[in-house]
Amino acid sequence: MRNANTQQYAMQLRKQLTDAERHLWQHLRLRQLGGHRFRRQVPISSYIADFACLDAKLIIEVDGGQHVEEAAYDQQREWALKALGYRVIRFWNDAVFKETEAVLQVILDALNETPPSRPSPASEGRRQDGSRP
Repeated sequence: MRNANTQQYAMQLRKQLTDAERHLWQHLRLRQLGGHRFRRQVPISSYIADFACLDAKLIIEVDGGQHVEEAAYDQQREWALKALGYRVIRFWNDAVFKETEAVLQVILDALNETPPSRPSPASEGRRQDGSRP
């Protein structure tokens, strides 16, 4: 179920991208990075991710100086998103501008990386060979 307030705020943020977000978006949009579809300012739970590839469950955050002061909130937010099965990668604004190719390579590597699988409850307590301890 979607939260109308979060949806509305996400729409507003899409119109007000930071310069760094706008710069990165030019490289992520239209499946330019390895054919993966990204969305910008995506509501996920009660949070809004800067960019997300929902198929790969990968979130990209672009942080400015204000995030130094918001470190505790960012950590809590990241834990909540990870609990939902997402991987989160953060980049500083400066890196997005000065090291664009390196940033894109880190994202592409993460997209091509197989996310760790979660063991099913039925398989917990079993050895690698399938037998029980």
